Amino acid sequence: MTTSESPFACDMSAIAAADRPKHLATIEALFSIVQEVTELPNGYRFRLPGESQVWTLASNFVALESRCCPFFDFSLAVERDHGPISLTLTGREGVKSFIIEEIGQHLRKIAQ
Repeated sequence: MTTSESPFACDMSAIAAADRPKHLATIEALFSIVQEVTELPNGYRFRLPGESQVWTLASNFVALESRCCPFFDFSLAVERDHGPISLTLTGREGVKSFIIEEIGQHLRKIAQ
């Protein structure tokens, strides 16, 4: 049995038109508070502040981003004792380049 893989292309129609501006604002807010970026063999891990509102922001991002970009693997984790939140964005070969193309401006902000 062969399964087809989704293409590396965002399907913005997968997010209701009324929700798109909020999703774009969520992306800007979420990546503006990233404390550290770790490059992984198949993606990136973003360290975020360990605050409940950040968890909500990150989970909202994952909920909508996974609709328009089904080729990503998402992982959210919280370290014990109110530690930082980790958002991991990975996927099959080629996904790192796609991440750079799509959110590279946010990664450059972090690196500065």
